[in-house]
Amino acid sequence: MSTTIRYKACNKTTLANAYNISLYTLQKWLQPILHVIGDCNGNIFNPKQVSIIVKHLGLPEDLKLISV
Repeated sequence: MSTTIRYKACNKTTLANAYNISLYTLQKWLQPILHVIGDCNGNIFNPKQVSIIVKHLGLPEDLKLISV
């Protein structure tokens, strides 16, 4: 039985906190995949965008911040 992780919508600060990095570092890490992620609505990434980010960066240190 495999468990699927469900992600919730979150802002850049929450993502940075989940990875235990600064907001500046997160923006640098996201730079190469911005064309894949697309625009965020306001300052919030939707769950599909968060899933793409996690696939690119790997699982964060604090997964509970971005998962349901």
